[in-house]
Amino acid sequence: MLREEVWMSGRGQVVQYNLALIARHLSGIDNGRILGYDNAHGQHERHFMGKVKPATFTSYSTTAKRFFREVEAWRKRQ
Repeated sequence: MLREEVWMSGRGQVVQYNLALIARHLSGIDNGRILGYDNAHGQHERHFMGKVKPATFTSYSTTAKRFFREVEAWRKRQ
């Protein structure tokens, strides 16, 4: 399952986002999130198999494109 949640300001700026690849049948870690990007805790983060690291952020569009490329690469490996 893919999840894309985006909250925008009245001026159309992305203020919060959550991108996730969820596969509960493959992992129980992090509620089944295999891969994800978000800024839910005031910083931009990349989640992968239960590990969280800071993520470089230039724009939501750039981050979303990176996420979907990584999802496709992950799917091809499966």
